[in-house]
Amino acid sequence: MGKLQISVEEMERTRVARFKNLKPSTRAFIDTAIPGYERLVYNIIGRGVTEDASLAPAITDARDFNLTLVKKAPGNRVGLHDHPTVEVFMPLTGRWGVYWGDEAESEVTLEPWDVISVPPGVMRGFRNVGAEDAYLLAILGGSDSGHVEWSPKVLDAAKQYGLQLDEQGNVISASPR
Repeated sequence: MGKLQISVEEMERTRVARFKNLKPSTRAFIDTAIPGYERLVYNIIGRGVTEDASLAPAITDARDFNLTLVKKAPGNRVGLHDHPTVEVFMPLTGRWGVYWGDEAESEVTLEPWDVISVPPGVMRGFRNVGAEDAYLLAILGGSDSGHVEWSPKVLDAAKQYGLQLDEQGNVISASPR
């Protein structure tokens, strides 16, 4: 036959992510220190561009894409940022605004199962525009999605609330002034 054979046990151990077993991070990105930017981030497949060095993915084999689940309270947003790869968003629940541009001057509202693909080089963010906590699926292209490039305003605000990035791009406590 010549095709790879994987047992149920092996598949369960290395390639199945059970939501009930996922451990989210509240500090996956530097902007989570800013009030109104809090969220839970679940790395499902691959590390993506997570800035929390302790957030391990449920499935480590991230060939050509990374899959992340985000949970946000109503009104909470994400700071403007860019990735060196394509980023795709699909709401699983609720309504989400996806905004882009250097000053977030453009925005579309997505409902469950709608999809948007944001190209590299475009500053983007998203927010829960619904009335309840909601989940958003985020997919990043590439086996190595690089690091997030944040708007300088986001980096300055995060530092005021006690977080900064180290030389490897991981979130650390900001040095006291």
